[in-house]
Amino acid sequence: MNHSVVTEFIILGLTKKPELQGIIFLFFLIIYLVAFLGNMLIIIAVIYNNTLHTPMYVFLLTLAVVDIICTTSIIPKMLGTMLTSENTISYAGCMSQLFFFTWSLGAEMVLFTTMAYDRYVAICFPLHYSTIMNHHMCVALLSMVMAIAVTNSWVHTALIMRLTFCGPNTIDHFFCETPPLLALSCSPVRINEVMVYVADITLAIGDFILTCISYGFIIVAILRIRTVEGKRKAFSTCSSHLTVVTLYYSPVIYTYIRPASSYTFERDKVVAALYTLVTPTLNPMVYS
Repeated sequence: MNHSVVTEFIILGLTKKPELQGIIFLFFLIIYLVAFLGNMLIIIAVIYNNTLHTPMYVFLLTLAVVDIICTTSIIPKMLGTMLTSENTISYAGCMSQLFFFTWSLGAEMVLFTTMAYDRYVAICFPLHYSTIMNHHMCVALLSMVMAIAVTNSWVHTALIMRLTFCGPNTIDHFFCETPPLLALSCSPVRINEVMVYVADITLAIGDFILTCISYGFIIVAILRIRTVEGKRKAFSTCSSHLTVVTLYYSPVIYTYIRPASSYTFERDKVVAALYTLVTPTLNPMVYS
């Protein structure tokens, strides 16, 4: 049950310097439009092209949907704040933003692992791919992704809502994220921190290790390719995928593995931009 006396939060945004607001607004608007349109193109292409109705492209479509939800839950509000100077967000709005962002964070991490497993089966067991990655397996994997993401989001959001926020109510960030909210709590946050550690170890570190193992087997299979051109193309694809995955997991692990008292918000805002905007923008370019 929520006992908070705070009814709204003040979001400071990326910078306190007025002269930089216009530049940052334009930059983030362009990046958001690129991310949104790029992911929408993937969604439209997969839906309306029957030849793309395969597990690999269904996973890619799901990733595009997750990226749109991730960026749209954060960036439009941030841009509106910079445009109107109305830098407040209601308590309910903050909790909603936290829920959808945390959901997309969990879904994306598990999806990366699922997509790596799909590529592992396709490259290492090409003759059995259609048997292993059939319709039922595809549905089961996507159901697992959604179940883990929703459970993770509900747990963290519910734990935040049990905290008491009695002031100050200023969030030194550009959206409602778990670390800055824990720093504002007037009540103990030990349980929250423990659950964040558990999620970081199981979802972030665990999924990252599984993804790397899948690509490790893929690289071994690539080394058996006889043609130099085939090896070059395969290595190029794997390296670009691993670069995006590393860019996503590294800042997430860095952000959530530390106690609330150790956050340095000026640096953490830049780090958060990597997994809230940069990766969703790169995903359509790399995976398509």
